[in-house]
Amino acid sequence: MAKGRPREFDIDDALSAAVAVFWAKGYEGTTMADLSAATGLKAGSIYAAFGSKADLFKRVLDHYAGTVFSYGPKALEAGTVREVVSRWLRSATSAMTGAATPAGCLLVHGALVTGDAASEVKADVCTRRQAGEIMLTERFERARLSGDLPAGVDPKDAARYVLALTEGMAVQAAYGADRAALERLVDLALDRLPWERTEPGAGPGAETGPGAGAAGLPAQPPPG
Repeated sequence: MAKGRPREFDIDDALSAAVAVFWAKGYEGTTMADLSAATGLKAGSIYAAFGSKADLFKRVLDHYAGTVFSYGPKALEAGTVREVVSRWLRSATSAMTGAATPAGCLLVHGALVTGDAASEVKADVCTRRQAGEIMLTERFERARLSGDLPAGVDPKDAARYVLALTEGMAVQAAYGADRAALERLVDLALDRLPWERTEPGAGPGAETGPGAGAAGLPAQPPPG
């Protein structure tokens, strides 16, 4: 029996090229013509190798998670909560403002799809985002048990806050904010949030600094 004709292109190279296109244009804004131009493959070859555009996007997200977003799991290995948050946000900043990659975040752009035809894609992106929230929450839960996170800080709320900062910075980067501007936001977040353990004698929920709000998170400034 004759062997099938081997593929004449590298899958990882094709995925890297597709990542850049989806990252820059989003899922709905990316056409097969864009993908063909970026990968150097005809549409038929792309369909044969990856299936539909949605199937390709899932492979792209897997590739992105294993390369660009590898900073997430690595950040969780830091010894303190403050260092976890610092590594997460600073690594995200670096990824969002790279000279050789589009600005912003592929996962944030992918979550903004609106058409009914892309509902499965949006659901997949949201599931992946939730996985990141779970990773952070579990790390913060361990930190609270060890005393590294103040008892008044809810681990899930803290995880959501970090993700909200990350996603907000991704939007800022897409609008043109440079790395220095985002680094200043990270500095502000680390200065304002109570990532250090509670001081001896301070009970759960005690204020950790001026303006501390419920659950140990900073209160919103008054309007005006």
